[in-house]
Amino acid sequence: MAGAAKMGPRCTMGLSNTLFVMALLLSGVASLKIQAYFNETADLPCQFTNPQNISPSELVVFWQNQEKLVLYELYLGKEKPDNVDPKYMSRTSFDQDNWILRLHHVHIKDKGLYQCFIHHKRPKELVHLYQKNSYLSVIANFSQPEIIPISNITENSDTNLTCSSIHGYPEPKKMYFVLKTENSSIEHDGIMQKSQDNVTELYNVSISLSVSSLDVTSNMSIFCILQTEQMETQLISLPFYIAPKIPQPKDYNLWIGAMLLTSIIVWALVFLLIRWKRKKKKQPGVSHERETIKEEREENEQTEERVKFHVPERSAEEAQRAVKSSKTPLGEKSATHF
Repeated sequence: MAGAAKMGPRCTMGLSNTLFVMALLLSGVASLKIQAYFNETADLPCQFTNPQNISPSELVVFWQNQEKLVLYELYLGKEKPDNVDPKYMSRTSFDQDNWILRLHHVHIKDKGLYQCFIHHKRPKELVHLYQKNSYLSVIANFSQPEIIPISNITENSDTNLTCSSIHGYPEPKKMYFVLKTENSSIEHDGIMQKSQDNVTELYNVSISLSVSSLDVTSNMSIFCILQTEQMETQLISLPFYIAPKIPQPKDYNLWIGAMLLTSIIVWALVFLLIRWKRKKKKQPGVSHERETIKEEREENEQTEERVKFHVPERSAEEAQRAVKSSKTPLGEKSATHF
């Protein structure tokens, strides 16, 4: 009690304002639930019926958000931008016939409580006539989930898949895979990875799946499903198909490898043989000429050796015969003469 007695008039006024706002909230000033899509237009209705048929030139109408920032003000029938917060400038339009304020280019940050106030401007006072609360929620549709293989799919290897969906709001409830075969349907819950853009506040989400080739015994269809905040809304990807892999016998693989290696070796030998024959055909005259020159050189060397060793002996015999022949006729001559 003593503490209450010490409260000044400003504290009393602040307390009374707080109590007034709480009284409005508790007195049944129902909030309309408004929903708008990201980057589109939100309608913030006031729903004022004007039962007293007061002229707009006597009314003060304005909207404010939960932070008490003014979006729009109509003062005595004329727009008054002086009190409008800069982030709402050129983003609103007022439909006076239906008492609706339209907020354009809605962002995620625009979600929250909005209030429409209407006052009657009398000569000596401003009388509160009407208030309407609206709660705006902003949504952005996620893209259709897309399944992409994140590694090469080879024989006897696992199939690694990722499913992603982007640019949505609010954060989805659930994301999972469904593996369907002719006789079964299995739901696989993965750990949902999420990231949020710092500017737009939109979400990107993804999950991963690894399917062993041993588990695929028949044709399998894989779907990715995104469960949004509204439980009745589901986004389903296009199917991703996996066929069972039939392994080849090991002996058969070795036989194929041996045949390929043998074929390569045979073709290489044939190629080298053909190339060698072609090269030999292109140079027959040169090799023959070389052999002829070699033979002529050997014959010349043999002839020179003969000349060197046998010519002197023939010359001596011929000289001896010449002497002998010369002596014999002279003797005969002398005998005949005597």
